[in-house]
Amino acid sequence: MTNDLDPIVHPAHRLRICALLAAATTVELAIVKEHSGLSASALSKQVAALVDAGYVEQQRSRTDSRRLWLSLTKDGRTAYRRHVAALRAILADTDASI
Repeated sequence: MTNDLDPIVHPAHRLRICALLAAATTVELAIVKEHSGLSASALSKQVAALVDAGYVEQQRSRTDSRRLWLSLTKDGRTAYRRHVAALRAILADTDASI
């Protein structure tokens, strides 16, 4: 059983990965790891979950099979925009009530 504090399943980590991928067409996995702040195993599990959900595609480099590139699918871009809109709405409500 996992909880929201488990870094493997925390939705904020998935959102961070999608944010990195939304900034470019494709991003090398090593760069995502560097900027996400996740360990290699945590990142691997997050990426696998995003691939299984159909939000992220993986491609191997044609010149170096050890290099893996990630990109958001159309569904991934849509889901990312929805999550960002929801977070902005939550922040707007929080700021209005303070």
